[in-house]
Amino acid sequence: MKVSQAMSSEVVSVSMDDSLKEAVCQMVMHNIGMVTVTDADENLIGVVTVRDVMLPLYPDAGEYVHDTLHARDFEAMEENYDRVLKIKVGDVMTANPVTVSSDDSVLKAASFMGLKNLRRIPVVDDGKQMGILSIENINNALFLNR
Repeated sequence: MKVSQAMSSEVVSVSMDDSLKEAVCQMVMHNIGMVTVTDADENLIGVVTVRDVMLPLYPDAGEYVHDTLHARDFEAMEENYDRVLKIKVGDVMTANPVTVSSDDSVLKAASFMGLKNLRRIPVVDDGKQMGILSIENINNALFLNR
């Protein structure tokens, strides 16, 4: 089975200049965990995941080790969320993300996703995004739609 038979062709995209708030709003409105980042010609240039949005809220490992009192101040982290939501997508996105093509086999894509610990992966042909392949898409295609 090919990726094109399993992927979702509905892709939600944002631009590098959008705020994280816009990316989060798109993820919430569409009940998804990742948005793609595209240029004006709809070429894929990056991705933003829920994890990318959450990471700026938390202290880094060094802060945890050296300042255990303030590094676990979750109320302060929550107050910091307004600042985080104003960050530009381009500042936190994963640029040049790992992709698969629509002609790849689903099992090859699933293996690749497993090795890279990915829950979803953009499907790109000749630089243009064609869709998204998620673990749910794979499970539906391989087990439910037979």
